[in-house]
Amino acid sequence: MDYLIRPCEEKDLPELVQLCAAHAAHEKAQYSPEGKLEGLRKAIFGENKKLNCWVVDIKGKLEGFTTYTIDFSTWDAAPFLYMDCLYLNENCRGKGIGQEIMKRIQKVAREEKCVNIQWQTPEFNVRAIKFYVGLGSTGKQKMRFFLKP
Repeated sequence: MDYLIRPCEEKDLPELVQLCAAHAAHEKAQYSPEGKLEGLRKAIFGENKKLNCWVVDIKGKLEGFTTYTIDFSTWDAAPFLYMDCLYLNENCRGKGIGQEIMKRIQKVAREEKCVNIQWQTPEFNVRAIKFYVGLGSTGKQKMRFFLKP
């Protein structure tokens, strides 16, 4: 399968919002596209860039994406890379694209002198868990909480 992993461009944002909706559906989460295009535009391309985003382009159509930030760990007193999302449409899974994305994520983490890479996936996402364990990663059981400000 011929594919291109490349930085997200502003023209990609409508398709990125669609991919976010597909990702949410895959994780059995609610998602509203309202305001997302502008929010992503500011986060990825704004003056105070907050988010890095790569897309998977197959013949001019976006079939997946990953997003990450460089954050700071108090316990480690050092930076870490947080991969917020890694999503591929079903037709792209098992083709080595996810492995290539993870290699690139690891390269960025090394360049940024990060102590580790962190991410999460729902417990029921057995296929993703198997993929991540196959990469040599280890899991930690924690519960993530959400509180509205």
